[in-house]
Amino acid sequence: MPNVLSALARARAFCDGFALRVPILMAPMAGACPASLAIAVANGGGLGGCGALLMKPDAIRAWASDVRAQTNGAFQINLWIPDPAPKRDIEHEARVREFLGQWGPPVVAEAGDVTPIDFAAQCEAMLDVGPVIVSSIMGVYPADVVARMKEKGIRWLANVTTVAEAREAVAAGADVIVAQGMEAGGHRGSFDAERADTALVGLFALLPAVVDAVGDRAPVVATGGIADARGIAAALLLGASAVQIGTGLLRTPEAKLAQAWADAIGNAQPEDTAPTRAFSGRLGRSIATAYVKAANGSGAPKPAPYPVQRALSQAMRDAGTKAGDIDRMQVWAGQAARLATTEPAADLVRRLWSEAQAILAGR
Repeated sequence: MPNVLSALARARAFCDGFALRVPILMAPMAGACPASLAIAVANGGGLGGCGALLMKPDAIRAWASDVRAQTNGAFQINLWIPDPAPKRDIEHEARVREFLGQWGPPVVAEAGDVTPIDFAAQCEAMLDVGPVIVSSIMGVYPADVVARMKEKGIRWLANVTTVAEAREAVAAGADVIVAQGMEAGGHRGSFDAERADTALVGLFALLPAVVDAVGDRAPVVATGGIADARGIAAALLLGASAVQIGTGLLRTPEAKLAQAWADAIGNAQPEDTAPTRAFSGRLGRSIATAYVKAANGSGAPKPAPYPVQRALSQAMRDAGTKAGDIDRMQVWAGQAARLATTEPAADLVRRLWSEAQAILAGR
């Protein structure tokens, strides 16, 4: 059984290289990565994660401090590579604001005047914290940031959605490639925001192609639609060295998710999710709520570009969360959402790896 033996050997080598007991990474989900979840995953033997997109430098430092106070396990800090400044269209934004006003409070004209958190300052905080691993999404880090990572012995996991992106990331110095299938919940990691809608590649087509293209230079982690032991075993057989799980961890108590969102995840079949730009302006996979269906419909205005749309939809999302109204909340979910369980995250991570090994061993 050479394929099984090599799959387990790859996983063991990955764990040894990153001081893990389990080849399972927590997806660094911006807005859904409390320290408590990273701590639990790390204590279970996996890799904790922080999606720092929405965090100012002091918040990044505080998150890392909280995690280190309660585990000696490893974690990754993830940043989005910034898009070019959005092209504003005030008349079109007015139509978007009117549409959003049907679902939540009136949206003021100034709502779209958002200033992103300083990316360079976030990078400084991330490097100061000195995690074992940093990761990227939506592109590659600037060469000067990569050079400083290397100086500090920090390794870089680059999220990609195509073979071409994988090659670009390895050429830029990435140590590990995270191949994200279209099944993944939340934002698509496409380097080109406009191509995210058309370059929709499923994980089990993308993964072996990425392994064939760059696997001799960087280990590959599989992510997107993996939430149980069967998915883990299949990913390893297709060449992955580890897996990354997002939605599959969101119903654990340590995730501290809004109850309406957690319940919706548990009830969602694969076809109950849909890709949409309606929350942020960047393509992401959500539960197909009434708002998502309406916003994706032919009669709705095209969402404003990222991050303008995120700012415009903020009032609706906040009102929905406060009311527990799933149809107005931002409820990211991958296509394997229904497999998510409510058991403690550390127990879940350990169980999934134990079961995956049993599957691979034919037990």
